Amino acid sequence: MKNKIISLFLVVLIILSSFFIYLHLKNLKETNSEDDTHILHGIIYDISNNNLTVKNSSGAFYTFNLLEQQNIANLFLGSTVAIKFRGQLDSSLNFQHVTVKSISISACDNDIPKAYQDHGIFNKYYNQAYAKLQKLSLDEKIGQLLLVRVPEKDQLEAIHNYHLGGYILFSRDTKNETKKTLIDKINSYQQAAKIPLIIAVDEEGGSVVRISNNKNLRSSKFSSPQEIYQEYGLEGIKQTTKEMSQLLESLHINLNLAPVADVSTNPNDFIYKRSLGQDAKTTAKYIQTVINTSHDYSVAYTLKHFPGYGNNLDTHNTFSIDKRSLESLKENDLIPFQAGIDAKAQVILVSHNIIKTLDNKYPASLSLPVHNLAREYLGFTGILLTDDLDMDAIKKYANDNAVVKAILAGNDMIIVSDYKEAITEIQQALENKTITEELINYNVFRILAWKYYMGLL
Repeated sequence: MKNKIISLFLVVLIILSSFFIYLHLKNLKETNSEDDTHILHGIIYDISNNNLTVKNSSGAFYTFNLLEQQNIANLFLGSTVAIKFRGQLDSSLNFQHVTVKSISISACDNDIPKAYQDHGIFNKYYNQAYAKLQKLSLDEKIGQLLLVRVPEKDQLEAIHNYHLGGYILFSRDTKNETKKTLIDKINSYQQAAKIPLIIAVDEEGGSVVRISNNKNLRSSKFSSPQEIYQEYGLEGIKQTTKEMSQLLESLHINLNLAPVADVSTNPNDFIYKRSLGQDAKTTAKYIQTVINTSHDYSVAYTLKHFPGYGNNLDTHNTFSIDKRSLESLKENDLIPFQAGIDAKAQVILVSHNIIKTLDNKYPASLSLPVHNLAREYLGFTGILLTDDLDMDAIKKYANDNAVVKAILAGNDMIIVSDYKEAITEIQQALENKTITEELINYNVFRILAWKYYMGLL
């Protein structure tokens, strides 16, 4: 009898143990399942054929092939959405290999949308930028997207009437000017602007000097980075950056479209004379030195020409097709850009080269995968800026829709010469719903945050 009771007790114990193990495993499975569920906050940049392309808070793009998983009929271009999904995102893929659980439109209120929020370089100024954004008209927002070559006439009218984001000074704008007359000219530009302007210049040293080529502004031209490095090393680079920054700051110029971060060691390369002429690691130290030194001044510096010129052709006049592998870019050309980003560079200028390993159809400046490389792989949260869209390489490619393509590719700001044509193109795209005001809002939000960061606002 005693043995039967013990046996019965053991059976009950086994059953109870099995039940509790079952509950534990079930709970563990549910917990793991929940842990594998993520939410992506973003803005819809494309919606067609059940494909959804979303730009997240860091500026990277992800495309979801939804098939019949979700009803996207109620979503529209520019919607701020929350996508609940299971799996891992990979911005290098054409389509994300994840399971989309739900898509919901984020509520519209006075708070900054989650799709706008990140831990980026300008994030301390997001509240001010978003409040400012709410007060701007659509025309004012469109104008802020453009960094314009100073027109030959009606410069003040262009600023006042078209609300331009900034001007770039070229040699014709500084020729024969004294420090006083140039300062007065720049001040007149700022006085005509409702929102303070970015005043930019290419002052690389060597063959590209828009300021120091005028003896009224500096007794001699800045030497090229190659010459300085070869004679004085990084200490010479640091001292030159100080002198350059002091000069530009004294003239009320707030953005230098330099340094050249391209890696080039072959004297036959187009970009060689403008580069440091050294290997990737040495070039990275040069870039880091320039950016770190610049922080003591009110002049921002620009890393160019992303993702690296290498031995490619001059895109001012023709297309340049880069056939290097992605591994080659990562192991070489991207190293100086990463060094500059780590040193808190505020701006990256994107080239017009076609990077075949990333995008065999669009030039880098119009390519979403190239911009993803900057945002996701390198973690850049500053301003992405196109090279001049009026260069022949782009004219031959995109002609009358380059500006809109540049916006949709992920650029924050666009360099153009013909600002009226650019504005017309954006307005037409808004009318035909190729882009929406909501898409423009995010770019302008980042530009405004940048201007607060620089102390312009």
